[in-house]
Amino acid sequence: MKNLKFKVISKYLRPYKKEFLYGAAALLVVNILSVVIPLEVKNIIDQLQNGFSSDFVISKSIWLIFLATCMGLIRLFSRQIVFGIGRKVEVNLRQKLFDHLLIQDPEWIQKKGSGDIISRATSDVENIRRLLGFTVLSLCNIVLAYSLTIPSMFSINKTLTISALMIFPIILGIVSLFGGRMVNQRKAQQESLSKLSDLIQEDLSGISAIKIYAQENAEMKEFNIYNKAYRNSAIKLARTASTLFPLLQGISSISLLILLGLGTFQLESGFISIGGLVALILYVERLVFPTALLGFTLNTFQLGQVSLDRVEEIFQTKPNIVDRTNTKSLKKKVKGLLEAKNLIIKYPNSKINSLNGLNFKIYPGELIAIVGPVGCGKTTLAKSLGRTIEIPDGQIFLDEIDIKTIKLNDLRKNIAIVPQEAFLFTSTISENLRFGEPKASKGLVKESATKSGLIDDINNFPQKFKTIVGERGITLSGGQRQRTALGRALLVNSQIIVLDDALASVDNKTAAKIIEEMRERSNKTILMISHQLSVAATCDRVLVMENGKIVQEGIHKDLVKEKGLYKKLWEREIATKIVKS
Repeated sequence: MKNLKFKVISKYLRPYKKEFLYGAAALLVVNILSVVIPLEVKNIIDQLQNGFSSDFVISKSIWLIFLATCMGLIRLFSRQIVFGIGRKVEVNLRQKLFDHLLIQDPEWIQKKGSGDIISRATSDVENIRRLLGFTVLSLCNIVLAYSLTIPSMFSINKTLTISALMIFPIILGIVSLFGGRMVNQRKAQQESLSKLSDLIQEDLSGISAIKIYAQENAEMKEFNIYNKAYRNSAIKLARTASTLFPLLQGISSISLLILLGLGTFQLESGFISIGGLVALILYVERLVFPTALLGFTLNTFQLGQVSLDRVEEIFQTKPNIVDRTNTKSLKKKVKGLLEAKNLIIKYPNSKINSLNGLNFKIYPGELIAIVGPVGCGKTTLAKSLGRTIEIPDGQIFLDEIDIKTIKLNDLRKNIAIVPQEAFLFTSTISENLRFGEPKASKGLVKESATKSGLIDDINNFPQKFKTIVGERGITLSGGQRQRTALGRALLVNSQIIVLDDALASVDNKTAAKIIEEMRERSNKTILMISHQLSVAATCDRVLVMENGKIVQEGIHKDLVKEKGLYKKLWEREIATKIVKS
């Protein structure tokens, strides 16, 4: 218990200080009554030695029943309060944890693993609830039981009290000995459970890939390994617990045997009355239960302590991409002027720059194509514009304002990014389209579906806009998912739209039609990052990227005549079409 996180526990309990004090006061009254009742039994038995009286027995019996009833009711009240605090902490902590996760950088979530995070937000939070409910109640009860019972025992007979309590330091030593081992075993069990959750989450998300490559057996074997690892860690902990708890209970019972053995001689010598011996027996039995319960309390405490560490680890993680103190809201409507000045981006684990001195200027209302080979930095550029990755100061500007000085909410409302991997939620098409604007009217939803070229597909569905798309949009084709994500971005009505290969699953003819529809129905600045050069040919300008830089710039008909990367990419695309035909 030396590692108890008192500061963390007090932080969680602080909002419920008044309720906790009420619970502690009720628990104090319970323990006082637990001391008073054996003393009453002692007095009754000793008085009966002078002669039996039915009236006396009946009146005292009623009195004892009254005390026991009061003790039971107050104990119930104290448990409801303390356990209720644990439940309230659980709800608030889970909400706080969820809110904290939502502000984290996407890369951190992906690296951490959703299964591990889910495990911490569910089972670990429940363990903390038990720690702040049952464990706190049990520890308070143990402290009060010892501090009130032992003085009462000494007042009856010091010799028998010392003899009966001699065994209890051994109990505390055993608890301390097993404590460190149980902490490590609990931690190992929780980590094994997290790995198991991660695997289940990942396999369910990638079930299609598992089927395509017939890897069911391989995944079953991997799950078997993690499952057995969790089983082994649980068995180790169970062995330790099953050894500790009976051991504590058995040692605690020895004190009762010592009391009965020595008490007989004390009784014969007249150093103690029958009532006094009965009271001591009741007191020792009263201490045996909380002492034996100490093992279970320790078990719950160790589990809660590990869970506290795991949850606090998440709270200690601070997002890199946040609003700074000098950020300002955009008060004017955005025109759509984008500019990059010597933009340099380097990922933490990379040896080279992903963007290496990138420069461009895109004017309001322009339709710009950004093309280049795989790995040239196109997606990094898209992430930079939406600040989903960290960027340097003074290198990207929106309407001549450094985007790092713009509040994130304002920036992302005005720059809509549609990624290639369109993520859809398990709900209707209408709800997915409305995700950025939940209160959008049916007319606006239909208009966005029309702009994104999705309206014909929706009309062919039996449920129309109420069609459930399934987990991650599994019931839709790749092209339909991408167009739904595009419609979602269009509905937000951002002045700038960045399509990061967002039409890769759409044929060239349909893609060109969608672009033309977007151009005619709005005056937005559109950046189309794409490998489809035939679609790029319809754009106002083409920016050609290579090794994180703009190496060519111009219109399609001029670029195909120049020697350079764009001409090579165009000839390769034409050759591919010829081969396919």
